[in-house]
Amino acid sequence: MRALMSHVAGGPETLTIEERPPLTPGPGEVVVAVRACGINFPDLLIIKDRYQMKPQRPFSPGSEISGVITALGEGVTGLTVGQRVLAVPG
Repeated sequence: MRALMSHVAGGPETLTIEERPPLTPGPGEVVVAVRACGINFPDLLIIKDRYQMKPQRPFSPGSEISGVITALGEGVTGLTVGQRVLAVPG
């Protein structure tokens, strides 16, 4: 899968698109193939290390996503593979 990643502090020009290993959902989790992702002002501050939350690098920025479920973890109910969803990761 491809992912937008932040490895170093800086502006949007420091972000890279790279291949990452496929994800496997844990219990109660789902994997979503992201089709759209919002990048907002707080995200820009986070990648510059100017926000109160400072995630450990490397990380994939984005405040909200929409996409399609590709895998379900054990115990997930009410969702199906192929279902379109939106989420606020965190």
